[in-house]
Order: sequence, then structure tokens, then C-alpha cells
Amino acid sequence: MNADDLLSRLITSAVKAKEHSYSPYSKFRVGAAVLCQDDTIATGCNIENCSYGVGVCAEQVAIAKAVSDGHTRFKAIAVSTDCPTVKTPCGRCRQFLIEFGDMDLYLANKDGSTTQKMTIESLLPRAFTPRDLN
Repeated sequence: MNADDLLSRLITSAVKAKEHSYSPYSKFRVGAAVLCQDDTIATGCNIENCSYGVGVCAEQVAIAKAVSDGHTRFKAIAVSTDCPTVKTPCGRCRQFLIEFGDMDLYLANKDGSTTQKMTIESLLPRAFTPRDLN
């Protein structure tokens, strides 16, 4: 599969992952799809809880699914919300993602028709990473 097809599949996977969002309180659905080094794609959606701090973000679910299947190296992640414009990951997700190294980040609007590419590092400059523990 060529790079353009893979990117299209990644973004489409993030858009579709929103369908499984459990967001009865905020109604803010988020879907994420992470591209592993072997081109496997793992998806996740946000899961809210009535005790607000207990909820889990879509980006974290996607990474957790990939890690639980043995993947720890990632090429890219795509994130989609129901908004007409792209939205960036929250601060907690930025720190969670940088744990696995810098990667491409594709932000997508509600149907994936608008995307923006950046890196995790550009969203979290001077991040605390595993390198800082040495």
C-alpha cells in the first residue's frame, strides 16, 4: 500500500472510531487511529465517566490498544472530532503521546475532508520525555 493510501486509511479510521464514542455528558465525540511501525492501525474513541476525571481520551485508547497488542513504535496518529474545523489533543494526551517519541499528527475535521499535519513535538515543545530520566 502506498503512503497516500495508508494516510487515507488512517484518517478514515479515526473518523469512523468516533462512532463508538461513549460521551453522554459532553456529547464531544473523538476518534483516533495510530499507525504502528508495521503499518497496523489501532483505533480508539473517548470514553466519559460521570466522575469526569475518570474518563479516557481517544488518543490514549488507541495507543493502549496498540501497546496491548505488542506495538510500541508509531509512525503517526490521526485524531477526528465532530467539529467542522480541526482540534488539537488536550495537554494530557500530548504528554501521553510524546512518551512514544515524536510522530506525525494528522488532525481531521468531522468527516476528514479537512486535515492538518503537524508533529507531537510541535504541540509540546521542551516536553518531559523518557530521555529526561537518564
